[in-house]
Amino acid sequence: SSHFTSQGGPRAWMIIGPRFGVVERRLSAALMQLTGDSGKCRRVLEVFRRQDKNGSGLLPAEPLRRFLKSKAFGCSDQDVELALELWGRAGDGSVDYTSFIAWAMRCDSDTVSAPFRSAQAQASRVGSNRTVMMVFGPPGAGKGTIAPILSEHYGVPQLSTGDMLRAAVAEGTPVGLQAKDVMASGGLVPDELVVNIIRSRIKQQDCASGFLLDGFPRTGPQAALLDAMLVETGDCVSCVLALVVPDESLRVRICGRWVHKASGRSYHTTRAPPKSLTPGATPSVETMLDDETGEPLMQRPDDTEEALGKRLKAYHGETAPILAHYEPKGVVRRADADCMPQEMWARIRPVLEA
Repeated sequence: SSHFTSQGGPRAWMIIGPRFGVVERRLSAALMQLTGDSGKCRRVLEVFRRQDKNGSGLLPAEPLRRFLKSKAFGCSDQDVELALELWGRAGDGSVDYTSFIAWAMRCDSDTVSAPFRSAQAQASRVGSNRTVMMVFGPPGAGKGTIAPILSEHYGVPQLSTGDMLRAAVAEGTPVGLQAKDVMASGGLVPDELVVNIIRSRIKQQDCASGFLLDGFPRTGPQAALLDAMLVETGDCVSCVLALVVPDESLRVRICGRWVHKASGRSYHTTRAPPKSLTPGATPSVETMLDDETGEPLMQRPDDTEEALGKRLKAYHGETAPILAHYEPKGVVRRADADCMPQEMWARIRPVLEA
Protein backbone atom coordinates (compact mmCIF):
# COMPACT_ATOMS: atom_id res chain seq x y z
CA SER A 1 0.00 0.00 0.00
CA SER A 2 3.00 2.33 0.26
CA HIS A 3 2.76 2.92 -3.50
CA PHE A 4 -0.63 4.54 -3.28
CA THR A 5 -0.96 8.31 -3.15
CA SER A 6 -3.89 10.64 -2.53
CA GLN A 7 -3.16 12.44 -5.78
CA GLY A 8 -5.15 10.02 -7.93
CA GLY A 9 -4.72 10.21 -11.68
CA PRO A 10 -3.44 7.71 -14.25
CA ARG A 11 -0.41 6.58 -12.27
CA ALA A 12 -2.50 5.50 -9.31
CA TRP A 13 -4.93 3.69 -11.58
CA MET A 14 -2.13 1.91 -13.46
CA ILE A 15 -1.00 0.44 -10.14
CA ILE A 16 -4.49 -0.60 -9.13
CA GLY A 17 -5.85 -1.60 -12.53
CA PRO A 18 -4.00 -4.91 -13.06
CA ARG A 19 -4.97 -6.01 -9.56
CA PHE A 20 -8.58 -4.88 -9.57
CA GLY A 21 -9.91 -8.40 -9.06
CA VAL A 22 -7.92 -8.74 -5.84
CA VAL A 23 -8.69 -5.16 -4.85
CA GLU A 24 -12.39 -5.69 -5.48
CA ARG A 25 -12.50 -8.74 -3.23
CA ARG A 26 -10.63 -6.93 -0.47
CA LEU A 27 -12.77 -3.83 -0.86
CA SER A 28 -15.92 -5.95 -0.73
CA ALA A 29 -14.73 -7.55 2.50
CA ALA A 30 -14.00 -4.11 3.96
CA LEU A 31 -17.38 -2.76 2.95
CA MET A 32 -19.13 -5.83 4.35
CA GLN A 33 -17.38 -5.24 7.67
CA LEU A 34 -18.58 -1.65 7.51
CA THR A 35 -22.18 -2.12 6.38
CA GLY A 36 -23.04 -5.78 6.82
CA ASP A 37 -24.94 -5.47 3.52
CA SER A 38 -23.61 -7.28 0.44
CA GLY A 39 -26.06 -5.39 -1.77
CA LYS A 40 -24.58 -2.07 -0.73
CA CYS A 41 -21.09 -3.42 -1.36
CA ARG A 42 -21.99 -4.40 -4.91
CA ARG A 43 -23.58 -1.03 -5.56
CA VAL A 44 -20.45 0.81 -4.40
CA LEU A 45 -18.26 -1.23 -6.73
CA GLU A 46 -20.71 -0.77 -9.59
CA VAL A 47 -20.59 2.99 -9.11
CA PHE A 48 -16.79 2.94 -9.17
CA ARG A 49 -16.75 0.95 -12.40
CA ARG A 50 -19.55 2.85 -14.16
CA GLN A 51 -18.44 6.38 -13.33
CA ASP A 52 -14.73 5.86 -14.02
CA LYS A 53 -15.04 5.11 -17.72
CA ASN A 54 -11.42 5.84 -18.65
CA GLY A 55 -9.79 4.17 -15.63
CA SER A 56 -8.32 7.40 -14.26
CA GLY A 57 -8.86 6.52 -10.61
CA LEU A 58 -11.10 9.60 -10.22
CA LEU A 59 -14.85 10.03 -9.87
CA PRO A 60 -16.99 13.17 -10.20
CA ALA A 61 -17.66 14.37 -6.67
CA GLU A 62 -21.36 15.17 -7.01
CA PRO A 63 -22.60 11.77 -8.24
CA LEU A 64 -20.55 10.06 -5.56
CA ARG A 65 -21.92 12.46 -2.94
CA ARG A 66 -25.51 11.73 -4.01
CA PHE A 67 -24.85 8.00 -3.99
CA LEU A 68 -23.40 7.91 -0.50
CA LYS A 69 -26.25 10.06 0.86
CA SER A 70 -28.92 7.97 -0.85
CA LYS A 71 -31.01 5.33 0.90
CA ALA A 72 -28.85 2.69 -0.78
CA PHE A 73 -25.91 3.57 1.45
CA GLY A 74 -27.36 5.95 4.04
CA CYS A 75 -24.41 8.19 5.02
CA SER A 76 -25.07 11.49 6.81
CA ASP A 77 -24.06 14.81 5.25
CA GLN A 78 -21.21 15.18 7.75
CA ASP A 79 -19.91 11.67 7.11
CA VAL A 80 -20.03 12.11 3.34
CA GLU A 81 -18.08 15.36 3.41
CA LEU A 82 -15.46 13.80 5.70
CA ALA A 83 -15.16 10.80 3.38
CA LEU A 84 -14.73 13.00 0.31
CA GLU A 85 -12.14 15.09 2.14
CA LEU A 86 -10.19 11.98 3.11
CA TRP A 87 -10.31 10.45 -0.34
CA GLY A 88 -8.79 13.62 -1.77
CA ARG A 89 -10.00 16.05 -4.42
CA ALA A 90 -8.34 16.77 -7.74
CA GLY A 91 -8.15 20.28 -9.14
CA ASP A 92 -11.38 19.82 -11.11
CA GLY A 93 -13.32 18.76 -8.01
CA SER A 94 -13.26 15.04 -8.82
CA VAL A 95 -12.54 12.52 -6.08
CA ASP A 96 -9.61 10.13 -5.85
CA TYR A 97 -11.30 6.90 -4.86
CA THR A 98 -8.02 4.99 -5.23
CA SER A 99 -7.20 6.29 -1.76
CA PHE A 100 -10.27 4.51 -0.45
CA ILE A 101 -9.28 1.27 -2.15
CA ALA A 102 -5.76 1.62 -0.75
CA TRP A 103 -7.26 2.10 2.69
CA ALA A 104 -9.38 -1.03 2.28
CA MET A 105 -6.34 -3.06 1.29
CA ARG A 106 -4.39 -1.89 4.34
CA CYS A 107 -7.08 -2.88 6.79
CA ASP A 108 -7.28 -6.27 8.40
CA SER A 109 -10.71 -7.76 7.90
CA ASP A 110 -11.43 -7.85 11.62
CA THR A 111 -10.29 -4.29 12.37
CA VAL A 112 -11.55 -2.24 9.44
CA SER A 113 -11.74 1.48 10.22
CA ALA A 114 -14.13 3.29 7.88
CA PRO A 115 -13.14 6.78 6.82
CA PHE A 116 -16.71 7.93 7.13
CA ARG A 117 -17.11 6.93 10.74
CA SER A 118 -16.43 9.82 13.08
CA ALA A 119 -12.99 9.63 14.65
CA GLN A 120 -14.35 9.98 18.15
CA ALA A 121 -16.93 7.21 17.78
CA GLN A 122 -14.40 4.85 16.23
CA ALA A 123 -11.79 5.51 18.91
CA SER A 124 -14.41 4.89 21.56
CA ARG A 125 -15.26 1.56 19.92
CA VAL A 126 -11.64 0.46 19.77
CA GLY A 127 -11.02 1.62 23.33
CA SER A 128 -7.65 3.32 22.95
CA ASN A 129 -6.19 4.80 26.12
CA ARG A 130 -3.54 6.92 24.42
CA THR A 131 -3.33 10.61 25.26
CA VAL A 132 -3.33 12.70 22.07
CA MET A 133 -2.75 16.38 22.80
CA MET A 134 -2.29 19.64 20.89
CA VAL A 135 -1.36 23.10 22.12
CA PHE A 136 -2.50 26.26 20.35
CA GLY A 137 -1.73 29.84 21.18
CA PRO A 138 -0.81 33.10 19.45
CA PRO A 139 2.85 34.03 18.96
CA GLY A 140 4.46 34.56 22.36
CA ALA A 141 1.67 32.86 24.32
CA GLY A 142 4.03 30.38 25.93
CA LYS A 143 3.66 27.23 23.85
CA GLY A 144 7.40 26.63 24.11
CA THR A 145 7.17 26.93 27.90
CA ILE A 146 4.18 24.69 28.53
CA ALA A 147 4.74 21.95 25.93
CA PRO A 148 7.77 20.38 27.66
CA ILE A 149 5.92 20.50 30.98
CA LEU A 150 2.93 18.71 29.46
CA SER A 151 5.24 16.17 27.84
CA GLU A 152 6.91 15.37 31.17
CA HIS A 153 3.70 15.39 33.22
CA TYR A 154 1.80 13.02 30.93
CA GLY A 155 4.83 10.93 30.01
CA VAL A 156 4.40 11.46 26.27
CA PRO A 157 6.84 12.75 23.64
CA GLN A 158 6.48 16.17 22.05
CA LEU A 159 6.33 15.58 18.29
CA SER A 160 7.37 18.49 16.08
CA THR A 161 6.39 18.07 12.44
CA GLY A 162 9.61 19.79 11.40
CA ASP A 163 11.74 17.43 13.49
CA MET A 164 9.82 14.39 12.22
CA LEU A 165 10.28 15.46 8.59
CA ARG A 166 14.00 15.99 9.05
CA ALA A 167 14.38 12.65 10.85
CA ALA A 168 12.44 10.78 8.15
CA VAL A 169 14.63 12.35 5.45
CA ALA A 170 17.83 11.54 7.36
CA GLU A 171 16.75 7.93 7.94
CA GLY A 172 15.83 7.47 4.28
CA THR A 173 12.38 6.07 5.02
CA PRO A 174 9.94 5.80 2.07
CA VAL A 175 7.95 8.83 3.23
CA GLY A 176 11.19 10.62 4.07
CA LEU A 177 12.45 10.12 0.51
CA GLN A 178 9.16 11.48 -0.85
CA ALA A 179 9.44 14.52 1.41
CA LYS A 180 13.07 15.02 0.37
CA ASP A 181 12.09 15.14 -3.30
CA VAL A 182 9.37 17.70 -2.61
CA MET A 183 11.60 19.92 -0.46
CA ALA A 184 14.46 19.68 -2.96
CA SER A 185 12.16 21.06 -5.65
CA GLY A 186 11.18 23.96 -3.39
CA GLY A 187 7.60 22.74 -2.89
CA LEU A 188 5.51 22.45 0.24
CA VAL A 189 5.24 18.97 1.71
CA PRO A 190 1.64 17.78 1.05
CA ASP A 191 -0.61 17.37 4.08
CA GLU A 192 -1.11 13.69 3.29
CA LEU A 193 2.64 13.11 3.42
CA VAL A 194 2.94 14.88 6.77
CA VAL A 195 0.15 12.69 8.13
CA ASN A 196 1.95 9.58 6.86
CA ILE A 197 5.10 10.69 8.68
CA ILE A 198 3.09 11.18 11.88
CA ARG A 199 1.48 7.76 11.36
CA SER A 200 4.90 6.15 11.14
CA ARG A 201 6.32 8.08 14.11
CA ILE A 202 3.54 7.22 16.56
CA LYS A 203 4.17 3.51 16.06
CA GLN A 204 7.38 3.85 18.04
CA GLN A 205 7.50 2.62 21.62
CA ASP A 206 7.78 6.06 23.24
CA CYS A 207 4.31 6.88 21.87
CA ALA A 208 2.67 3.88 23.55
CA SER A 209 0.98 6.13 26.11
CA GLY A 210 0.30 8.97 23.68
CA PHE A 211 1.93 12.02 22.17
CA LEU A 212 1.79 15.80 22.01
CA LEU A 213 1.63 17.27 18.50
CA ASP A 214 3.61 20.44 17.85
CA GLY A 215 2.93 22.40 14.64
CA PHE A 216 0.15 20.24 13.19
CA PRO A 217 -2.66 20.63 12.32
CA ARG A 218 -2.75 24.28 11.20
CA THR A 219 -5.91 24.19 9.07
CA GLY A 220 -9.34 22.58 9.13
CA PRO A 221 -8.54 20.11 6.30
CA GLN A 222 -5.35 19.09 8.10
CA ALA A 223 -7.39 18.39 11.24
CA ALA A 224 -9.76 16.19 9.20
CA LEU A 225 -6.82 14.23 7.76
CA LEU A 226 -5.33 13.80 11.22
CA ASP A 227 -8.64 12.56 12.62
CA ALA A 228 -8.88 10.00 9.82
CA MET A 229 -5.38 8.71 10.51
CA LEU A 230 -6.18 8.42 14.21
CA VAL A 231 -9.27 6.41 13.32
CA GLU A 232 -6.98 3.85 11.70
CA THR A 233 -4.88 3.57 14.86
CA GLY A 234 -7.92 3.46 17.15
CA ASP A 235 -7.18 6.84 18.71
CA CYS A 236 -8.74 10.29 18.81
CA VAL A 237 -7.65 13.73 19.94
CA SER A 238 -8.17 13.84 23.70
CA CYS A 239 -7.16 17.43 24.50
CA VAL A 240 -6.75 20.66 22.54
CA LEU A 241 -5.23 23.27 24.85
CA ALA A 242 -5.78 26.87 23.72
CA LEU A 243 -3.63 29.48 25.47
CA VAL A 244 -5.37 32.85 25.86
CA VAL A 245 -3.24 36.01 26.19
CA PRO A 246 -4.25 39.67 25.51
CA ASP A 247 -2.61 41.31 22.49
CA GLU A 248 -0.85 43.95 24.62
CA SER A 249 0.81 41.28 26.74
CA LEU A 250 1.89 39.52 23.57
CA ARG A 251 3.50 42.73 22.30
CA VAL A 252 5.61 43.01 25.45
CA ARG A 253 6.58 39.36 25.27
CA ILE A 254 7.44 39.27 21.57
CA CYS A 255 9.47 42.45 21.40
CA GLY A 256 11.61 41.35 24.36
CA ARG A 257 12.25 37.83 23.13
CA TRP A 258 15.74 36.56 22.22
CA VAL A 259 16.58 33.05 21.06
CA HIS A 260 19.56 30.73 20.75
CA LYS A 261 19.52 29.86 17.07
CA ALA A 262 21.19 26.45 17.28
CA SER A 263 18.99 24.97 20.03
CA GLY A 264 15.84 27.08 19.88
CA ARG A 265 16.12 27.99 23.56
CA SER A 266 14.12 31.13 24.22
CA TYR A 267 14.84 33.99 26.64
CA HIS A 268 13.23 37.33 27.49
CA THR A 269 14.73 40.58 28.65
CA THR A 270 12.38 40.78 31.68
CA ARG A 271 10.40 37.54 31.92
CA ALA A 272 13.22 35.01 31.50
CA PRO A 273 16.59 36.79 31.14
CA PRO A 274 19.81 34.83 30.57
CA LYS A 275 22.35 34.80 33.38
CA SER A 276 24.57 37.09 31.32
CA LEU A 277 22.10 40.02 31.49
CA THR A 278 22.93 41.79 34.73
CA PRO A 279 20.45 44.23 36.39
CA GLY A 280 20.44 47.58 34.61
CA ALA A 281 22.34 46.32 31.54
CA THR A 282 21.01 47.07 28.07
CA PRO A 283 20.04 43.95 26.09
CA SER A 284 22.45 43.39 23.18
CA VAL A 285 24.38 40.59 21.49
CA GLU A 286 27.14 41.23 24.03
CA THR A 287 24.90 40.96 27.10
CA MET A 288 22.38 38.36 25.87
CA LEU A 289 24.22 35.01 25.90
CA ASP A 290 22.92 31.44 25.99
CA ASP A 291 23.11 29.96 29.50
CA GLU A 292 24.45 26.61 28.30
CA THR A 293 26.86 27.51 25.49
CA GLY A 294 27.70 31.16 26.16
CA GLU A 295 26.95 31.90 22.51
CA PRO A 296 25.26 35.20 21.54
CA LEU A 297 21.47 35.19 21.31
CA MET A 298 19.52 36.77 18.46
CA GLN A 299 16.16 38.41 17.85
CA ARG A 300 14.00 36.99 15.09
CA PRO A 301 13.17 39.37 12.23
CA ASP A 302 9.46 38.83 12.84
CA ASP A 303 9.64 39.65 16.56
CA THR A 304 8.52 43.24 15.94
CA GLU A 305 5.25 45.09 16.60
CA GLU A 306 4.50 45.39 12.89
CA ALA A 307 5.13 41.73 12.20
CA LEU A 308 3.18 40.71 15.32
CA GLY A 309 -0.01 42.29 13.96
CA LYS A 310 0.22 40.27 10.77
CA ARG A 311 1.08 37.08 12.64
CA LEU A 312 -1.87 37.48 15.01
CA LYS A 313 -4.25 37.96 12.09
CA ALA A 314 -2.87 34.85 10.40
CA TYR A 315 -3.01 32.85 13.63
CA HIS A 316 -6.64 33.66 14.36
CA GLY A 317 -7.60 32.96 10.75
CA GLU A 318 -5.92 29.55 10.82
CA THR A 319 -6.73 28.46 14.35
CA ALA A 320 -10.39 29.44 14.68
CA PRO A 321 -11.53 26.71 12.24
CA ILE A 322 -9.46 24.09 14.08
CA LEU A 323 -10.94 24.97 17.46
CA ALA A 324 -14.40 25.01 15.85
CA HIS A 325 -13.65 21.55 14.43
CA TYR A 326 -12.81 20.07 17.85
CA GLU A 327 -15.23 22.08 20.00
CA PRO A 328 -18.21 19.76 19.38
CA LYS A 329 -16.10 16.81 20.52
CA GLY A 330 -15.69 18.41 23.97
CA VAL A 331 -11.89 18.30 23.96
CA VAL A 332 -11.02 22.01 23.74
CA ARG A 333 -9.63 23.55 26.95
CA ARG A 334 -9.00 27.31 27.11
CA ALA A 335 -6.55 28.56 29.72
CA ASP A 336 -5.56 32.08 30.79
CA ALA A 337 -1.82 32.21 30.09
CA ASP A 338 -1.32 35.92 30.84
CA CYS A 339 1.26 35.26 33.53
CA MET A 340 4.96 34.71 34.16
CA PRO A 341 6.44 31.45 32.79
CA GLN A 342 6.87 29.92 36.24
CA GLU A 343 3.17 30.46 36.96
CA MET A 344 1.81 28.83 33.78
CA TRP A 345 1.55 25.24 34.94
CA ALA A 346 -0.28 26.23 38.13
CA ARG A 347 -2.87 28.02 35.98
CA ILE A 348 -3.19 25.43 33.25
CA ARG A 349 -3.21 22.19 35.26
CA PRO A 350 -6.61 22.83 36.93
CA VAL A 351 -8.11 23.56 33.49
CA LEU A 352 -6.88 20.26 32.13
CA GLU A 353 -8.01 18.30 35.16
CA ALA A 354 -11.44 19.93 35.48
